[in-house]
Amino acid sequence: MPLPPYEVHRLIRPVGSQDHLQGSANSPAMLVEYGDYQCPFCGKAYPVVREVQRRLSDRLCFVFRNFPVTQVHPYAMQAAEAAEAAAAQGKFWEMHDLLYEHQQDLGVESLKHYAADLGLNVDRFSRELEGHFHAAKVRDEFMEGVRSGVNGTPAFYINGIRHDGSWELDQLLQAIENSMVQNPSEKVRR
Repeated sequence: MPLPPYEVHRLIRPVGSQDHLQGSANSPAMLVEYGDYQCPFCGKAYPVVREVQRRLSDRLCFVFRNFPVTQVHPYAMQAAEAAEAAAAQGKFWEMHDLLYEHQQDLGVESLKHYAADLGLNVDRFSRELEGHFHAAKVRDEFMEGVRSGVNGTPAFYINGIRHDGSWELDQLLQAIENSMVQNPSEKVRR
């Protein structure tokens, strides 16, 4: 009996102005991660992504989208909301890094402490966090991930197509470089 055809999962929403990105949207490679701040596998992937960014430099644009797996990670949703509350004050990436670097301490008081460390308006941050101001954006990203084929975290998409291979450094770098060779003139636009 023949195997069923390989299913290719694509991002249903292209990268746009509502996304958090590092690098140019016109880079030859676009790496999108659906991640969960409390997920231990995402925590292990965090330094891998940083190294991929370092090695590929301006040839890579990195995008992070929230995918809190709340059934397993009770602090994932509030951590994602904290990242978005920090984004509202222009400090998404700084909070993103702190959340992964302090994955074992994602309680509300810790999140407020991180906000203070980043120089955020802590009253505003607290109001937004406690009022769930950014919950809809996080839920929307989660549902977009589901419709794009995300079935666990971290989930990576390279130039819009889900990467089903290993996210270990060498394999992820190779997959991104292969994508650039296969589509050298194709640019991902915002």
